[in-house]
Amino acid sequence: MAETTFDRRDITHIVWDWNGTLLNDNHANLAAVNAVCELFGRDPVEMDYWRSFFRRPLLPCYEELLGRTLAEGEWERMERLYDSSYLEHLPSCDLTPGVPDVLHEWSRGGGTQSLLSMASHGHLVPLVEERGLTPHFTRVDGRQFETEHDSKAEHLVRHLDHQGIDPSRVVLIGDIDDDARAAREAGASVILVASGLMSRERLTATGAPVVDSPVAAVAALRGT
Repeated sequence: MAETTFDRRDITHIVWDWNGTLLNDNHANLAAVNAVCELFGRDPVEMDYWRSFFRRPLLPCYEELLGRTLAEGEWERMERLYDSSYLEHLPSCDLTPGVPDVLHEWSRGGGTQSLLSMASHGHLVPLVEERGLTPHFTRVDGRQFETEHDSKAEHLVRHLDHQGIDPSRVVLIGDIDDDARAAREAGASVILVASGLMSRERLTATGAPVVDSPVAAVAALRGT
């Protein structure tokens, strides 16, 4: 792992990402992507390809994937199909190895943690509760408003403001390059895990520290 660029002793709060970070749902995401591909007459894609291709903002990403501009109403139709396919596969998604033990470990060491996802808030909150994870977090936020650049950055600022947390004491742990962007814009630190929806090469290109898993991320914070 690249050397972290922050003083680990200053980090008291983790903001966790959900999809691809705490939840091992890559296969559900890929199945949903390929349902969209089938609807629009595109050949299915493999996981390695999608991890090299996926990005935010989502609309231009999918337009490039399908090779054309979406007509009026097609984006909404695509979102509905993606969501229904993802939900069909969601019961087969497990927590990432080491979760929730790693959450217990961080709390035992005196740290606090919260959860911020770009999944819709109404979808996220009951799912986290069903998995028994809500008590670990000081706050759980999904996407509750749209932003111009479809980035987590504004959501992270709001998430921390609501809790009165100094961003300089925060590390965001996520699995895509937008997590690095959000942390930089909010004034927080970041560690990226290479187990989610983006390849290690793309994560490394952000200049952020990259590790294999949430367990490795907390170990890096602990200096172990």
